[in-house]
Amino acid sequence: MSVQDRKQRERAERESLIVATARELAEQQGWDAVTTRRLAERIEYSQPVLYSHFRGKREIIGAVALEGAAEMAAEVRAAASNANGPRERVTALARAYLDFAERNPAVYDAMFQLDGGLAFAQEHTPEPLKDAFAALLESLDEVAGDGVDPGLFTEVFWASLHGLATLTRTGRLPPEDTEPRVELLVDRLAVV
Repeated sequence: MSVQDRKQRERAERESLIVATARELAEQQGWDAVTTRRLAERIEYSQPVLYSHFRGKREIIGAVALEGAAEMAAEVRAAASNANGPRERVTALARAYLDFAERNPAVYDAMFQLDGGLAFAQEHTPEPLKDAFAALLESLDEVAGDGVDPGLFTEVFWASLHGLATLTRTGRLPPEDTEPRVELLVDRLAVV
């Protein structure tokens, strides 16, 4: 292994450590607790080292969001692939999405609530975000209905899931009614 390869590997490891530490701190104490000073202390590197990887908190939030999008896509795909039939796939997709949002509130915020400097639905949208949408589209395409654009249908279904996740998490919807909401959403929107 060359010196250059070792340095690149060490840099990637430091960057992963920064993202993991920011994520852990945000999940424990919220995003307000994530500061470059605190991160530098926790990872035992100086702030200039941290800034050599990220220009600031906004880019760190973006990195956490991209990591979260990749994880969510994998979870949604896994749930859908283990289900039989279109209705079951869509139901499994919805449950996986809502479970991910509930288990990872700070990551979910980084993905959809906070400014991580990421572009959605644009030509220069990062691949993990495109792939997360594709993971939804793969299962929803078959239930969009005749004459309905599958991408548009996926956007509406995703917006519905996002609303359910956000309203439940903020206490505006009682969590014990999540399952009936998922069933209603699937029954009303998915053409099976």
